[in-house]
Formats: sequence, structure tokens, C-alpha cells
Amino acid sequence: MMGILTFSINVTLDGCVDHQEGIADDETHAFFTRLMDEAGAMLWGRITYEMMESYWPAVARGDVEATTAMREWAVMLEEKPKYVVSSTRTDFRWTNSHHIAGDLRTSVQELKDATPAGVLLGSGKLASELDRLDLIDEYKFLVHPRIAGHGPTLYQNGLPGTRRLELVSATPLRNGAVAMHYRRAGPTTS
Repeated sequence: MMGILTFSINVTLDGCVDHQEGIADDETHAFFTRLMDEAGAMLWGRITYEMMESYWPAVARGDVEATTAMREWAVMLEEKPKYVVSSTRTDFRWTNSHHIAGDLRTSVQELKDATPAGVLLGSGKLASELDRLDLIDEYKFLVHPRIAGHGPTLYQNGLPGTRRLELVSATPLRNGAVAMHYRRAGPTTS
């Protein structure tokens, strides 16, 4: 079975994907830990990778005070294969990290094909590029009860056409966020 590529990110009601604008509580961490646990690999752009690399390995080692939910996420993240798309960096030393090089469409399709449990994409800018290549199969957004009033925003660089989606589920969390799961509904329309 071919793996699917799922784009998952925190987003405010006005589309802001700044990682500091969401609710970072145990419930949110548990949500993303479950998503990561179900996936076979993580896929990030360099900026997201470097942000994650600068914090989570220290949490996994116990060098940083963290809640149980945060530590569980960090420990699982250590073991999970992490693939990074970058044209400026090729050396990724964090445990189980791999560079994606060459043609983006071919490389990511090969990663999907080689990962039956699916690939979890967590970078907004990279998602725009991969959506333009028709590589994203599902979307799992955690929509936070916030209006940020600033960017960066989801797909701020645009897409060539409207993406039609089918709702799979909408699950409210106790903290007021809603986990939205969509899958591609068919051909792109203009």
C-alpha cells in the first residue's frame, strides 16, 4: 500500500500559522503526538527542522523542564524518521534525520511510496510547494480559537487553483481548539 502525505499544522481562525500563536498545552501536545505516532515519517523544510532541532532533543534528554505530554512527544520525535527538504543545508545530525535532495516531486513521491504508514508534513511554506505538485492527500489542521492579526498565513504565496476537500472529522478539544481532518475531494478547480 502506498503511503499518504498528510499536512498538519496549528492555525488560528484568521489563518496564521505562527507556532507561537496556538495553545501549547498537554492536550495539544497529545494530539500531535498521536498524529506522529500513526505516521511512518516526518517531513519538514529546513526552517521548521532547525526550530524543532533547537529545542526538542534537549527535552527528550531531560535537559529542559517539560510536562509529561511534552516529554512523550520529544522522545517519540527522537526515534521517528525525519526528512528535510533544503537547498542550503545537507548535514542533519539530529537522530534519524535525512536530507531530501534532487527533484522535489520525485523525491517526495518516492518517500510516500516507501512509507506505507504515511508521511506527516509539518511546514507551511513547504506545504505550498507540495500542494502545487499535487502531492498532499490529507489535511489535519488544529484550528485554535485565536485571531492573530498577523502572518505568516496558510498558503500566503497562493495556489494555482482552489483545492476541494471532503470533511472526514471535526473534533473539538477541551481547550477550545478543533481538530479538522480533510481529504482531497477531486480535481483542482480554478
